[in-house]
Amino acid sequence: MANPYKDKAWFKFLSNKYMWVLLFFGIWMVFLDNYSFFDHRILDNQITELEENRTYYQEEIKKDEKQIKQLKNPEQIEKYAREKYFMKKDSEDIYIIEFEGDSIAKEDN
Repeated sequence: MANPYKDKAWFKFLSNKYMWVLLFFGIWMVFLDNYSFFDHRILDNQITELEENRTYYQEEIKKDEKQIKQLKNPEQIEKYAREKYFMKKDSEDIYIIEFEGDSIAKEDN
C-alpha cells in the first residue's frame, strides 16, 4: 500500500533528514547550548548596565576631581565645611531652616 501523503509538499519537507538535523541544531543552539540565545540576551543586558555604570562613575570622578581642585584653596575649604558639615566659628550661631519640600518625611512603619 502506497503512502497517500508522499506527493504532498509538507510531507517531502518533513521527511527530509537534513531538515530534521537543521531543526535539531536550531533548537539546540537557541535553548540548550551554554551560549544559547537567551543567555546572550542576559549577558548583553548586563553589559549595557555595566557600560551605563561606567559612564556614571566617570562623570562622578570628573566632578570629584573638580571639587578637589577647588578645595586646595583655604577659603573653599571653609565654605565647604560650613555648607556640608554646618561648622562655624566660635563667635557665630548657625540657624538651620528647613522648608516642607526640602526634606523627606519620615514614615512610621
